[in-house]
Amino acid sequence: MRHHERMLRPGGTVSGPAMFGLADFSVYVAIIAALGEAGIDAVTTNLSINFLTRPEARDMLASVTLIRLGRRLAVGEARLYSDGKDDMVAHAIATYALPPSG
Repeated sequence: MRHHERMLRPGGTVSGPAMFGLADFSVYVAIIAALGEAGIDAVTTNLSINFLTRPEARDMLASVTLIRLGRRLAVGEARLYSDGKDDMVAHAIATYALPPSG
């Protein structure tokens, strides 16, 4: 996620909603990468995020692992980092409902 002033909170830290959006989008992209067009209609049913440390005002990266890819649900884990930094700034678990195959 490219750094932009509009996603900063007072004090110069990346906002929670911006990180939440990055986590949600990143897991969605991983589902599409795994399922192809069959995953396009996946919808978020739950997303839980833990903010671990204050992120710097810079680009953010997400590393995603799909934990489960079933017939009806997909569960993914997103680990968020400030670009160039080793410490994770947020950790999210997301569940998506998958469209019926048919």
